[in-house]
Amino acid sequence: MNRNRLEPLGVPNAGYRFDDSSPETQPRSEPTAFDRRLVSSLRSRLDASRMKIVLWDEPDSKPAANQAIVKICDRSALWQVLLNPGLHFGDLYSAGRIQVNGDLLIVLDEAYRFLAKVETRLRWLGRKRIQAPTLTDSKRNIHHHYDIGNEFYELWLDREALQYTCAYFAEPTMTIEQAQQAKMHHVCRKLRLKAGESVVEAGSGWGGFAIFMAKNYGARVRSFNISHEQVVYARAWAKREGVEHLAEFVEDDFRNITGEYDVFVSIGMLEHVGAGNYKELGELMCRTIGKVGRGLVHSIGRDYPAPLNAWISKRIFPGAYPPTLREMMDLFEDTGLSVLDVENIRLHYAETCRAWLVRFEENVEAVRAMFDEAFVRAWRLYLAGSLKAFEHGTLQLFQVLFAPTAANNVPWTRAHVYAKGE
Repeated sequence: MNRNRLEPLGVPNAGYRFDDSSPETQPRSEPTAFDRRLVSSLRSRLDASRMKIVLWDEPDSKPAANQAIVKICDRSALWQVLLNPGLHFGDLYSAGRIQVNGDLLIVLDEAYRFLAKVETRLRWLGRKRIQAPTLTDSKRNIHHHYDIGNEFYELWLDREALQYTCAYFAEPTMTIEQAQQAKMHHVCRKLRLKAGESVVEAGSGWGGFAIFMAKNYGARVRSFNISHEQVVYARAWAKREGVEHLAEFVEDDFRNITGEYDVFVSIGMLEHVGAGNYKELGELMCRTIGKVGRGLVHSIGRDYPAPLNAWISKRIFPGAYPPTLREMMDLFEDTGLSVLDVENIRLHYAETCRAWLVRFEENVEAVRAMFDEAFVRAWRLYLAGSLKAFEHGTLQLFQVLFAPTAANNVPWTRAHVYAKGE
């Protein structure tokens, strides 16, 4: 099934349709002197020993060791990428109108080095209106990204828990499977999870973490998710594992969580909530854990306010926003909650993306058969770009542990987090 020939899932200007005209169909007049001056100016800002930029009239050549060659295949592509690289590079690369000969990671590394030089001048872009997606917005956005096919994600995520969030490489030699298991144990130790305790999870993915908590800790988990495909998958998985009596998957939005639980946990959902909804979520978290419960939020974030990359927002993750820690405090301030611990595991996410990218490339022919070449290029760029964003610190990964403001049943040290109990 060629999924990316479907309509764009109701998201304006989104979906996986690109201007996929081949370079041969674009105007091929000789580059002008002005074209060459523009490229020369761009070259002067980059390390030519690592990244070489050529125009469409130059013959293909082999890059030197540890070098990548970027070929701009037509004049329109040149103007588009110069006008707004953050928005247009992704589509041009996906359509083959910008070609990379050599390691794409080298190109992205140089791009992030360049952006770091102008970072302070770009920070004003973060002063946008505060996002507060409605339930309808959230369903549309989640459907766009997560409901493109479970079999696609199974090709490159870990094969034991199907975790599409940051792993935890407690040992540098861990496989992605081992690191995802370590992440889940790390979270459960932070929460001091015990057998028989009740857990409410906001955003369940394919159910791997809820099933893990039920199987390994004997917890009773109620998990909320608005992705229909994921909920169906999770329910069938829990039944196969024999924990359907402990892991319940509810196809509903976090805003509709009711009841009181020992633990609230959210792994990788806050990015989709919108900063305008944080206060509401914080009040909900406070209600759900009562006077003595505890909770943890795990989220991609930033060191300063800025919107997500324009191309990723358009093509991959519509509606997503990575908050700063200050913005995340809207979850806790004036909602009856106290922050107990904050950990940043940014470099673990870079390594996670590296493992995903390797596995994606190992299965690229299967991905191409499911979709097409433009989709392959788009997701290759997304995974590689995410890797470099975490390496360069453009993105962070925060885990925030919390409890009710007046709760005194909190640990005095972090010793339990690093105890080897699993």
